Amino acid sequence: MPDALQPAAALLERLALPGNLLQVGALVASVVLAWWIAGRVRPRLKGAAGEDGLHGRAREAAWVAAPYALLVLLLAAAALVLGAAGSPMGIVAVAAQLGALLLLIRLLVYLLRVSLGARARIHGWGTTITVVVWAFLSLHLLGWGDAVIGALDGIGVSLGKTRVSVWSVAKLVVTVSLFVLIAIWLSRWLERRVLRLDALAPTMRIGIAKFVQAFLVGLSVLVGLNAAGLDLTTLNVLTGAIGIGLGFGLQSIAANFVSGFVLLMDRSIKPGDVISFTGTTGTATEGFGWVESLRGRYVVVRDRDGVATLVPNQNLITNSVVNWSYSDPRVRLKLPVRVSYKCDPELAMQLMLQATVGHPRVICDPAPVARLMHFGDHGIDLELRFWIPDPAAGVNNVRSDVNRAIWRLFKENGVVIPVAQREVRLEVVDPRVGDVVPARDD
Repeated sequence: MPDALQPAAALLERLALPGNLLQVGALVASVVLAWWIAGRVRPRLKGAAGEDGLHGRAREAAWVAAPYALLVLLLAAAALVLGAAGSPMGIVAVAAQLGALLLLIRLLVYLLRVSLGARARIHGWGTTITVVVWAFLSLHLLGWGDAVIGALDGIGVSLGKTRVSVWSVAKLVVTVSLFVLIAIWLSRWLERRVLRLDALAPTMRIGIAKFVQAFLVGLSVLVGLNAAGLDLTTLNVLTGAIGIGLGFGLQSIAANFVSGFVLLMDRSIKPGDVISFTGTTGTATEGFGWVESLRGRYVVVRDRDGVATLVPNQNLITNSVVNWSYSDPRVRLKLPVRVSYKCDPELAMQLMLQATVGHPRVICDPAPVARLMHFGDHGIDLELRFWIPDPAAGVNNVRSDVNRAIWRLFKENGVVIPVAQREVRLEVVDPRVGDVVPARDD
């Protein structure tokens, strides 16, 4: 038998002993029973998994830890039973210790996710992270850590003076990830503190929080690379390539990030503002919506249909944007109306003013006014102008209400809105005499 397979053969021979087979059976039965019981218990705890408060978090922690806690209890009970029966219990006892370590790591990962907040990127990766960390620590507790590290370090390639192995890459990834997690946790903690500073404007708080987060994450990557043993001077070529990429391929992305910081600092657009971002001016309602949140690359604008539009920050910097709530929230609306030449324009303007009376969203100061704009081809063009104090509640709905009132009052008082008409005259030229002969009706 080859020398490499002798340890494995010896391990199988020891497991084949009756006492060890009994322990392996107890271990497998404990795992299956623990998962079966957890499948019955966890649905009762799942309903409170999304609740806030200490009680909801405790229920969620119990839901997360239920399989592991049940496994530890069953393994401890199996070890006690085997010990009381005088049978060997070393394998089960070690398994119980490793199960307790697994439970502890899973709870720590859950607490880390909760501390990072609902936006934590490790959400959904808790079990994977737990298993990886537990496997690494278990190998060290069992005394196999050095052998595994040596085997992983032996698998690699040499690139010039640098040798890259599986172990060096794994150590680099784990170290950088650990430093990034610490940076994110610290940035979230600082963000909560900064957002509570009432002395600063809301946009200034968001800007400071995002800048601190970007700075800490970038610094943690560099520190993690250095801590993993990577010489940062070897990254000169890489950083130069990244700089060229930012200058060409990533130019728009970098511009959006810079524009996002500009928007946060100058406070021209902030969460809760009502904007129109199509480049039109005045009271046009194309692209009309509420600023829901400011992100690093884009602004989330939600319209009256409930649709969220992601507008790149650069578009809001380079294009014209109508901010309905920038300073004075009051806006003036204009309603063009055309009446027939057969009607009295003074009466029509009085009726137009009357249409605004009693509307809850039309303010009296400044008062509504009606103007005769010009004499058109098909009628007299009038315009009603009035102010509303809350464009965030909608603009077209007010226009609709006033237009309906104007139509009703015009119908009641005999004011006619003309329909555009064209008069077409047909003339026939007699080729014999060259005179114009009027067309006959027949």
